[in-house]
Amino acid sequence: QVYLVESGGGSVQAGGSLRLSCTVSHNTVSSYTMAWFRQAPGKEREGVASLHTSGSMRYADSVKGRFTISEDMTENTLILQMNVLKPEDTAMYYCAARPWPSPGPTLSEYDYTYWGQGTQVTVSS
Repeated sequence: QVYLVESGGGSVQAGGSLRLSCTVSHNTVSSYTMAWFRQAPGKEREGVASLHTSGSMRYADSVKGRFTISEDMTENTLILQMNVLKPEDTAMYYCAARPWPSPGPTLSEYDYTYWGQGTQVTVSS
């Protein structure tokens, strides 16, 4: 069983930044295709960013140029650096992992096996 624990959420004003972390409990973070998803109240869960085991990445159009996904190998942690935050970024953010093999960085929630409990991000205008 793989456990994912997110942290780093909070409240920030528009234009601000937050850094989300997701600690992986089993095996190294680089052995999984990892992703961040988010879900706002009344909306479907959407993929935000994905990092494949090959190092290739994929971002949702809504966050391109503002969000960066990466791995901290020393802490076995997935990172989501979020800059120039907007009120529409307000949501619960989830970390997800897909065991090898994986065809590439995917933003479909159906491709992921393991999920964290989520961390809330609130951006005020």
